[in-house]
Amino acid sequence: MNLKRIALAFSAVLVLGAVARGQAPDNAAPPPPQQQQGPAGQGPRRMDPARQLKMLTRRLNLSDDQRAQIKPVLEERQQRMQALFQDQSLSRDQVRTQMRTIHEETRGKIEAVLNDQQKQQYEAMDQARMNRRNNPPPPPPDTAPQQ
Repeated sequence: MNLKRIALAFSAVLVLGAVARGQAPDNAAPPPPQQQQGPAGQGPRRMDPARQLKMLTRRLNLSDDQRAQIKPVLEERQQRMQALFQDQSLSRDQVRTQMRTIHEETRGKIEAVLNDQQKQQYEAMDQARMNRRNNPPPPPPDTAPQQ
C-alpha cells in the first residue's frame, strides 16, 4: 500500500513537471546546446577538431598536406561555433542560420583541399549525416512489465 502511494506521488510530480514545462513562455531563452562530453572534461566531442581530422583522414585517406590544410579549418569552425553557442543575444532561428552558414563555409574550405574522389566520399558522408539527423532511428520498444 505504501509503495502504491509513493508511486502515485512520483507520477504526480512527473506529470506536474511536464505540465509546467509545457507552459513555459515562448520567448524564454533557449536552453544551452546539449553536447556530448569527451573523456575527463575535454569538452564537446562532436566539435573536437583533432577527432574530426582523425575520422576524415581514415575515411578519405588524407595526405599529410591535406591534414595540415584541413586542421586549421576545423579549429576555426570550433571557435566560431563555441562563440555562437555562448551568444545569448541571438534567437534560436538566428543561431540555426549562422550554424548552417558556418557549416557550409567549412565544407567549402574542406572540399577545396580534396581531390575528386575524396569530394564524392565527403559528399556521401555529409549526406549520410543529414539523413541520420533528419530521420533518427525509432526509440526502442517499451519493455517495462505491464501491471
